[in-house]
Amino acid sequence: MSGGDIAGLIAAGVFAVLVALLAIPVWKLGKVFDELRQAIREISDGTTPLIGEVTTTVSTTNEQLKKVDGISNNVSDASANVSALTSLLSATLGSPLIKVAAFSYGVRSAFNTAGKGAPEGKRRRSR
Repeated sequence: MSGGDIAGLIAAGVFAVLVALLAIPVWKLGKVFDELRQAIREISDGTTPLIGEVTTTVSTTNEQLKKVDGISNNVSDASANVSALTSLLSATLGSPLIKVAAFSYGVRSAFNTAGKGAPEGKRRRSR
């Protein structure tokens, strides 16, 4: 064996050790990728039912909002009807009641004045 052959064997040994040392991190990186793939699969498997549940929840919420919209429309119609009825009663009964109240006040004032007689200072003196 010559010096070149020994140098080649040493270089081949060093290269084999270097490949072995680099193979360990690559092998561990492969395991990390396997774990990552498994985690992504689990997330996907868990997310699919959640998306279905969210879709169901949104559908149910939309149905309930339609019902609430119908109820609020009915309440709005009812309040408009009550307002119209109030205006009608006010116009129908308000004016006559005011007139009756004014008439009764006038009659009471007349009876109170008639019962007391004319005031002292305003009596006529007979000559």
